Amino acid sequence: MNTIITIGRQFGSGGREIGIRLAKALNVPFYDKELLRKAAEKSGLCEKIFENFDERPKSLLYSIAMDSYLFSLPGAGASDSLEQKVYLATYDAIRHVADEGPCVLIGRCADYALADRDNVLKIFIDAPMEKRIETVAQRENLTPEKARQLILKTDKRRASYYEYYSSQKWGTVESYDFCLDSSVFGIDGTVALIEKLVEMKEAK
Repeated sequence: MNTIITIGRQFGSGGREIGIRLAKALNVPFYDKELLRKAAEKSGLCEKIFENFDERPKSLLYSIAMDSYLFSLPGAGASDSLEQKVYLATYDAIRHVADEGPCVLIGRCADYALADRDNVLKIFIDAPMEKRIETVAQRENLTPEKARQLILKTDKRRASYYEYYSSQKWGTVESYDFCLDSSVFGIDGTVALIEKLVEMKEAK
């Protein structure tokens, strides 16, 4: 197998769980938060900084504060931007793990970072709002309205991050190879469907 699978996902759609099960089924590495750890190790920056910037659009006040921190580091110049360094380090980490072989990558513009490679299958997982509200409310122990607000806030953040760095539209068919509604076949059924897509891509 040579295919790398990138998964974008709406909050509450089960995208992360699908990614975990898919990686296990294909016997390949799974990367989500693990990418932040790798990026931190390679860049020398604190992992907490990566967590604070993780799939988040530019925050002016936070960027100013953290850029001041970066400027105080040995060898840092006035032209350096911490946000840019974090993004580029994450970008490099994505390309590094892709160089190591087939894997499943969650979010973080992985599809954009690997756009020049032919062995990438770009997937987006969505689901109806009512289904996602039910999932998030149960998982996070929230009222349906609180769950809905969390979903809207998280999706907005992910969309802003993706569109800022990739100049592509988050969650639209033009940006991915396949957009899949996880509520149609369920988590296991969606995993099986992606496995079939990988098989077909490998056979090309």
